[in-house]
Amino acid sequence: MRTNHKLYFKDSSNMCELKNDSIDLMITSPPYPMIEMWDPLFSSANYEIKKALEKEDGKKAFNLMHEDLNKVWREVGRVLKVGGIACVNIGDATRKIGKNFHLFPNHVKITHYFHSNNFTILPCILWRKPTNIPNKFLGSGMLPPNAYVTLEHEYILICRKGNTKRKIEPKSEKRYNSAFFWEERNKWFSDLWEDIRGVPQNLNNPDNQNLRNRSAAYPFELPYRLVNMFSVYGDVVLDPFWGTGTTSLAAMILARNSIGYEIDSDLIHLFKKNIREISQLNKKINRNRLNQHIEFINNYKNEDKDIKYISTYYKFPVITKQEKEILLYSVKRLTEDKNNFILDYDKFK
Repeated sequence: MRTNHKLYFKDSSNMCELKNDSIDLMITSPPYPMIEMWDPLFSSANYEIKKALEKEDGKKAFNLMHEDLNKVWREVGRVLKVGGIACVNIGDATRKIGKNFHLFPNHVKITHYFHSNNFTILPCILWRKPTNIPNKFLGSGMLPPNAYVTLEHEYILICRKGNTKRKIEPKSEKRYNSAFFWEERNKWFSDLWEDIRGVPQNLNNPDNQNLRNRSAAYPFELPYRLVNMFSVYGDVVLDPFWGTGTTSLAAMILARNSIGYEIDSDLIHLFKKNIREISQLNKKINRNRLNQHIEFINNYKNEDKDIKYISTYYKFPVITKQEKEILLYSVKRLTEDKNNFILDYDKFK
């Protein structure tokens, strides 16, 4: 098997390189409107945003920022296949405008856009992010009624293009090879994720702090789950706000193709560092996945529950018939050609 991963360092509001209906899955985390670290980016794109912020007109700035994001969502709607899934990790914003404290509901704005533009809105996931903040309130300390609830979660919005499910050939081998384990299904398809923490790869390193501040980076586990959940081997995954390339890394590990758009070309250097040892990382992730399944099966057996099926490729028990053909792939070779990366795979044994 071979996959291709292409990067374009340009604004994703015009993805002219991509044909209509050519993308199977979109996963991204855009700059968050009304989060102060992103004010300069939005202001540079639209001077009216800068003026609104200076005048402390938060509602106007908020609406203008989302108008800017909508240009990208419009392109996503063009390039995504009918039945393809769009996943958007977004947090709401809290900040003081003048003397008043506000919440700006980014997830509402983005959901409204997709709902109004030929997408079916599916149940979302709440990503509850662990925090080290000891205080669960803001505002007036111990005195009612003017304290504020602490915001500790983000959203993973999930939308399907059109009104029909994606069509895949009956008994498709790559679909059954791409299946997930029963226990993964129960964990991943919960509407509350509380077990994902940290920042991806090397962003903790002080040398990379500036890059972290310039990217909407999320942990590897987040796109890793979403790629597993909503695509099959050989699919094309798009990230229009590529950042440090975590979505592409997940696609590489999982033998999907990927395309990324990013305006900051400096971020490519961190991505290249992260994929130097991708073969070893891939093997580690695959081995951990299989070991976790074996541990689950052992615990399941200890409860005296019957298991009817055996994995075709790995010869361990699985709970359902749909899991029998699960097959993982290991990275054999990585070839780099400027901003294009080609990976070859073997079956993981």
